[in-house]
Amino acid sequence: MSWTISVDDIDDIARGSAVLGTGGGGDPYIGGLLAKQALREHGDVTVISLDELPDDAVVANVSMLGAPTVMVEKLPSLDSVICPVQELSEHYGKPVTHLMCIEVGGVNSTIPIAAAAALGVPLVDGDGMGRAFPELQMVLPTLYGVSASPLAYADEKGNIGVLRTINNLWGERIIRVAAIEMGCSIMLSGFHMTGELTRKALVKDSLSLCANVGRSIVAARAEKVDAVSRVVEVLGGRELFAGKVVDVERATTSGFARGRAAIAEGERTLELLFQNEHLIARVGDEVLATTPDLIMVLDHESGEPVTTEALRYGQRVRVIAAPADERWHSPAAIEMVGPRYFGYDLDPHRFDGTVRPGVPVADADTGS
Repeated sequence: MSWTISVDDIDDIARGSAVLGTGGGGDPYIGGLLAKQALREHGDVTVISLDELPDDAVVANVSMLGAPTVMVEKLPSLDSVICPVQELSEHYGKPVTHLMCIEVGGVNSTIPIAAAAALGVPLVDGDGMGRAFPELQMVLPTLYGVSASPLAYADEKGNIGVLRTINNLWGERIIRVAAIEMGCSIMLSGFHMTGELTRKALVKDSLSLCANVGRSIVAARAEKVDAVSRVVEVLGGRELFAGKVVDVERATTSGFARGRAAIAEGERTLELLFQNEHLIARVGDEVLATTPDLIMVLDHESGEPVTTEALRYGQRVRVIAAPADERWHSPAAIEMVGPRYFGYDLDPHRFDGTVRPGVPVADADTGS
């Protein structure tokens, strides 16, 4: 079922995408400003469900790649957002007919809205992750054999390029170097797909979920009920911990925001480990949740999402977890986004605290 995004919807979508972004994906306020500007100048954006997407649609993503900490200070322009999409269309010799979000997280849920408005094309109600991950290849389309390249990229200075690589991991390695040289934050367009393949490879209705999560936080506050519990209910998750941020170590290295945060309550301290996004939540030797499931930090009272770059000493927060799309627990996906990929010597722990394997992608295909 199709629906329309107007300026009035942006705050809810930005807020919800910052929750689902698991701490990463960039500052939702910045992305929201860009989307509002585009919608005011070019009009509302039509969002169509995966079920309604024509088989012969030409779909591509538009997104920011780089360190979220940098984007807070290096604001993108609307021209730099649409430039990679135009470059990709020129490369293929035919226009992109529909845009998609590569992830639901901060700016990467709102940048595609801005691009869709400026280019006058519909947006697909779905994304490539159902959350945010730090590296280019870490998307469900990779599991379906979809190549990120040809990958068009651009920066705010007017530098433009098209990258062709042998696989998505090489795409990540090369484009990350380019991003660092171009200021640690660039715009991308790739993952060129037909509508038929898009229906299989994306997480369905994730933009709708962003809007629903955002609205639920605002509604809970208006009703004077617990906003964090409302988010947990909407996502089918659980609360892991509540306390005060007592330590944050964060550095921008190799194009990522890497670090750890400690949240204390009484004698217990929760440690969060992140690379753009939260990857591990543990108390001492007890692991509570890990990638690929969602680990999210919300303000204790308001329920507002707190991104990794916004974590500060003294904040009172609550940490929640929710299940990822089941395809992320397949053996191939765990190899790509599990704790060991990020250098942690432990098996994935589900959001419910259990360690159990997933099923192959073909059996867990919930996107068609």
